[in-house]
Parts: sequence; C-alpha cells; structure tokens
Amino acid sequence: MNNPPMTLSDYRRRGVLDALVLTLPAIPFALVFGLTVRESGLAAWLGWSTAPIMFSGAAQITLITLIGEGASLAAAATAALVVGARHLFYSFSMAPVMQQQPSWFRWCGPYMLIDQVFALCVDKRHLPAAEFRHYYLAAGATFWSFWMVFTALGLFVGPVIPQGLDISFATPVLFMGLLATAIDGWRKVVVAAVAMAVTLALLDLPSRSGLLLAVVVGIAVGLILEWRRPS
Repeated sequence: MNNPPMTLSDYRRRGVLDALVLTLPAIPFALVFGLTVRESGLAAWLGWSTAPIMFSGAAQITLITLIGEGASLAAAATAALVVGARHLFYSFSMAPVMQQQPSWFRWCGPYMLIDQVFALCVDKRHLPAAEFRHYYLAAGATFWSFWMVFTALGLFVGPVIPQGLDISFATPVLFMGLLATAIDGWRKVVVAAVAMAVTLALLDLPSRSGLLLAVVVGIAVGLILEWRRPS
C-alpha cells in the first residue's frame, strides 16, 4: 500500500522533530556561552543580545571572549566574522533552492541558516519550493527558540557549575556530531581530514583566519575529487 503524500503540516512537524534531535548536543554549548558572558565582564543582557542579533554560537563566543580578554572591538568583530564566514559557503550551496522561493523568504530565510539547519536541509533541496520552505522554517524556528531560551538560562546556570567540571568539550562535540551526519562517502572523509589538518597547521594565524583558509582548501579538494570522479 502506498503511503499518502505528505502535507505542508507534515513537513512542518518533521522539521520540528528533526531539529529537536540536534538541539540536545547544543545544551552544553549554550551553557558555555553563558559562562563566557559572565567571565567576560560584560553586562549579562548585553552579552545575551548577541544571540538574536548574530544567531551564531561560535561567532558569539569568539566575539565575547576576545572582548573579555581586552581585544579591540574591531579585532573581536573581525575574528567573529572570520568564524562566521562558513555561512557564506552554506549560502552558495543553498542558492539554487533559495532562488525558487518568494522574495520575502530570500530576505528572511538566510537568518536561520545555522550549522544545524544547513545539515538538515542540504539534503532537502530536491523538495518542491513550498515543502522545502515549510520544513526549513519549522527547523529554523525550533533552533532559534531553543537558542534564545537556553543561552538566557546559561547566564544563570553556567556560573553555578562546579569549577572542576569542564564543559568546554561541548563545542567540538557539537560540530563533530554535525560532521558525522554529513559524511557519507570517502571523498567527504578526505575533505574533512584535509580541512582539519590545515586548521591545526594555521592555528596561530591572527583573527582565526586559519579557519577560513581551511574551508577554502577543503572546498578546493572537494572540487578536485568531484572533477576526477568517474562519469
């Protein structure tokens, strides 16, 4: 028996449920953000305001950490932009499906294109425009609501975590989990390994620019492997 086609409500429900699975690893990440704000010396409300403005956890932590360490605002903002530059490459990948969407979505939708939303939606690009839009918005709104609430809670819960309990592992664990969901072939393993090696080799570059260079090198390797793929 054939299953009935999914409705727009089904796509919205699926987007919420898929997003909830990926929110769990981000809870310690939100607590790390709260600790970072507290330790930076910034007013709690000012640090938290970066959440709705930037909506990029890694860039937020980079910005606030450097400001707390006494870096100039220009240097901190530059480093945050470098860390967030990976979103440009997400945009390149999603551009074809975005071009099929209404103008209001093309303006507002990219705001929600964070790592988790990209990981969920990159394989949904084949969907018709309306179905993709409802799934994307449901997943994005779920992550947005989660991040606003848990980063606010992190401001109060983070400081009471025992000092001997190191939760800084949350950031690499979160991104490694996203990486594991995206790798489905040996070529992607090679690209990830090369990008990781370049990142480690360029750790000492200023403003975290080594991350951006690692992304560029990884994309170049991926294009070369794709070009050499047997037809």
